[in-house]
Amino acid sequence: MPPRFYKHKLLLDEGIFRRQALKRLNSRYSVKHVSHDLKKDGISDQEVYDIARRQKRIIITYNIVDYKKLVHQSSDTGVIGVTQWLTPDKLDIKLNALLSKSAEKTFYGKYTPLGESE
Repeated sequence: MPPRFYKHKLLLDEGIFRRQALKRLNSRYSVKHVSHDLKKDGISDQEVYDIARRQKRIIITYNIVDYKKLVHQSSDTGVIGVTQWLTPDKLDIKLNALLSKSAEKTFYGKYTPLGESE
């Protein structure tokens, strides 16, 4: 039996599309963007990670290499790494598919890849 729907809390990293471009994701989940919502342009990856940890949000990022190093610092946040080749529509579809079948703590304390081949 699949897990019940959980309204995940997400934090879009600086380079990711605005949350308004990800219509399904934005309507189904609690989504904040580091730059556009929190007005935190140019902060370090560690600072983004700390914000996500405090707010218990999952980070969505293109910056896979750097966040993989941080992901094990806390079980109060996690990281979903996405490829830059995804259009806003494709990213929206893939993230919704991944999140909708996932339980509350599925992504916390770890890195989860999400790319074209997955």
